[in-house]
Formats: sequence, C-alpha cells, structure tokens
Amino acid sequence: MTQRRNFLTTAAAAAAGLALPSLAQAQAPAFPSRPIRYICPWPAGGSTDAVIRALAESAGKTLGQTIIVDNKPGAGGMLGANEMMSAKPDGYTLTQLPHGVFRIPHMQKVQYDPLKDFTWIACLTGYTFGLVVPADSPIKNIKDLVAYAKANPEKFTYGSTGTGTSPHLAIEEFAQRAGIKLTHVPFKGNADNMQAILGGHVMAASDATGWAPHVESGKLRLIATYGSKRTKRWPNVPTLDELGYKTVSDSPFGVCGPKGMDPAVVATLHEAFRRTLNDPAVLATLDKYDQSVIYMNTSQYTRFARETFATEKETIERLGMTNKG
Repeated sequence: MTQRRNFLTTAAAAAAGLALPSLAQAQAPAFPSRPIRYICPWPAGGSTDAVIRALAESAGKTLGQTIIVDNKPGAGGMLGANEMMSAKPDGYTLTQLPHGVFRIPHMQKVQYDPLKDFTWIACLTGYTFGLVVPADSPIKNIKDLVAYAKANPEKFTYGSTGTGTSPHLAIEEFAQRAGIKLTHVPFKGNADNMQAILGGHVMAASDATGWAPHVESGKLRLIATYGSKRTKRWPNVPTLDELGYKTVSDSPFGVCGPKGMDPAVVATLHEAFRRTLNDPAVLATLDKYDQSVIYMNTSQYTRFARETFATEKETIERLGMTNKG
C-alpha cells in the first residue's frame, strides 16, 4: 500500500513537471501579443511625426501587431525619455530619443541617465537640418545674415524645435564661430516652428525638413543646410561647414525602450524595425523629408550613445551652456 502511494505521488509530480512548460507558455504568450506604443516626442504634423508613423506601420506588419504612435511634444523632445523612467521593460512602450538626450543633461538637471536608463534598440535614420527665411526677406544668404546680426546684435530672431535641440545648438555654434548674437525662440516642434515663421513672428527658422514644402512652394528660402555635404534636393544651397563655420549636424535616431528589456524582445523589435529600411513606403517618406538611412544595430547604437554623450559635453562646454547648478 505504501509502495503504491509512493508510486502515485511520484507519477503526479512527474506529470506536473511535464505540464509546467505548457503552463508557462500559456502565461507568457509570444511577444508581441498586444499593440505597442511608440512615443513621438514632437507634435503631430511635423517631419519626425511623419517618419515615425511610417516606421510604426511598417514594423507593425512584420510583428503582426499595431504600433500606436503617441505624440508627446514639449521639453525639447525629452518627454519620451522621461516616460521611459517609469515604463515597464516589456517591449510595449517605445520612444524616439532625439539627439538632445545626450546634451541636455550637460545643461540642466534631468530625470534620466542616457547611458544607464535606456535600451538602444536600433538607429534608423537622421535629419537634414537647414535655416530658412521668408521668401521676401532681405536676408538672401548667410553672408547677409552675418552682416545684419553684426550691425544689429540680438535683433535677428530665429525659431527652433526647442532649447538644446540640434536645430538650436547648430545655430548657436554657427553664431559663436561667426562672432554674432542672435535671439532664439523655442517651439514645441516643427509644426509650431513653421507656423511662426510663416506668420511673420520670427525672422528665420532652424529646423529639420518640415520646411521643404514651403521652400518648394516659394514661401520660404533655404539659405544653408547643416550636413557634411550639400543635399541632393537643394544642391545649390551651401552647408554651414563649407562656408567656414565648422558646424555639422544630422542627429541620428531610431527606436529605444526603457532599461532592463529582455534581450529576446529587443532582438525581435530590432529585426522588425531593421526591415522597415527595405520598405518602399518608408524609404519614400524618408526621401520626402530628405532623411538618409543611418542604420545601427543594438550594440552599435549603444556604443554611439556612449560616444555621443561625451562629445556633446565638449560642445556644450565650448558654447558656454553647461549646467550652472
């Protein structure tokens, strides 16, 4: 009787052991099993919003789940970064982390540490930045701008997508090298910045290529871009670098998550977003906004973050914009 009881106990334990894998699978369905939220820390209607929506739609098809784009503009594009601090590392909350995430910590206190608090999943693209003025502006080129600013210190106003963003810092670096003082007017994003210049509220706008349709329609004039070489679309427009101001900016970005993500989930997301760069619809959107493919895998993107954080510290110190307490 005792032997039979021991046998039954052993058999039951074995059966329970065999059931555990299937039970675990039932409790943890394959990722993703529900929609994913992808934060765009810029207003709807701007160039970054359009690109992120194209990436989300394409990656969602690969993953077999909807990726919902959630616009959270303001704070120089840092609201997505702030939200990662409380997000579960389960792969269902992602964000774009703009270039400011590397420099703003050197300028002011922030909630996050860019080297410890994020998972850098994949870098996908980067911006074409440029400076535009109204078509009827007497400022025809950078030479005119420098002459006006020297004669009228701090009278030349320009909008950007926020304090500490690449469009802001590029112009501040140019101004420092040119020996001029301009007045910066920050906005929440590209859409607001364009409304301001088209409405005559600022004299110029430094931004990514959300200005492109207005340049094409003749409402705005592009007087400089910030890349290492001239753009294909506007080959007659010089770069700030070639004009002698040693200012280059393209701000690579992609998709990131909170720290502590499961490597298998990271790999799944990485592969889905990597495939977007072969999607004709995504490439057409990048082309529309003159954004090139700048791909980095997870390890490369993580290394880029570490190196960029260090170089941005040097830039902020050179511009005299370091954290003052």
